[in-house]
Amino acid sequence: MNELTFVDVCAGAGGLALGLERAGFEPRLLLDEDDDACRTLRANRPHWNVLQADLLDFDPTDHPAVYDVDLLAAGLPRVKSSATVTRQSSDTEIRLIQATAYLVHAVQPRALIIENVPTLIDEDSFAPIRDFLRKELEHLGYELSWFALNASHFGVPQDRALGILVAVKGQWASAFRLPRPTVHEYVSVGEALAPSMRSRGWPDADHWAAQATSVAPTLVGGSKTHGGPDFGPSGTKAKWRRMGVYTKSFGNEPPGRDFKWDPSLGDDGLVRITVDQTALLQGFPESWEITGLKTARYRQIGHATPPPVAEALGRAVTEALNGDPSAPAAG
Repeated sequence: MNELTFVDVCAGAGGLALGLERAGFEPRLLLDEDDDACRTLRANRPHWNVLQADLLDFDPTDHPAVYDVDLLAAGLPRVKSSATVTRQSSDTEIRLIQATAYLVHAVQPRALIIENVPTLIDEDSFAPIRDFLRKELEHLGYELSWFALNASHFGVPQDRALGILVAVKGQWASAFRLPRPTVHEYVSVGEALAPSMRSRGWPDADHWAAQATSVAPTLVGGSKTHGGPDFGPSGTKAKWRRMGVYTKSFGNEPPGRDFKWDPSLGDDGLVRITVDQTALLQGFPESWEITGLKTARYRQIGHATPPPVAEALGRAVTEALNGDPSAPAAG
């Protein structure tokens, strides 16, 4: 199998890049404007070429490493709801999608991956940006595949829907197949967090884990401009509370020997999960260090592409670019 290379824009905490690395890709450049995210990338992979810059201002001619790569990957900031997306002139998220398409013009990778919200692939209000991408990319010889994936189908203990665009240059496009789920049974919150819940001797860890049998609700990450770490809207918090989890704030460390878990006591009897534990629920390995203060760390985690999903996407693209059409088509 040939070694494949990629450029990752809006790289964040490195979820997409980590998954692609596992799939056999080698990064040429990772770009993000956020200082904490760039520190996270450098802390985990000191040899990676990390550039702190805004994609909207990025000039590829100043960075020759981005040319002649196999894949351009973009886990872009989530587009706004249908109520706001029509104001495209002031919508940064839409402009970043457009900037990614313009970068394709310059870089001419053999394939492109864009990960975003699932509504991007079929909601009427996003039709203009889908039409824009189709015209820009088909003109360059790419064939586009729009599809949705759920992270829970790839071993991530979270109900997280993702909207994906994969565009592949014409001569390899027919070999592209949608990623197949990699697990037959979901990984539950209890299964994912039990080892860390036991780490400080909490006697109720297994009891709590045994009843936390569902996947986590979608981690939201929070806004960069206001608020601290947040579990999300009221419906999401209700799901967490049904698993015996406190939802008004995150803990600083797993519970210790003296903590008594008893949901009948109300908030005082609920367990606090930590930001490090949310990284596990996003599919990051325990060894992956997320840098920054609590709010910045949770934002990076919540906005990341789950690495197991990224790995599955990377393997699907690898099969196409290496001319392996043997994988069955998705049904």
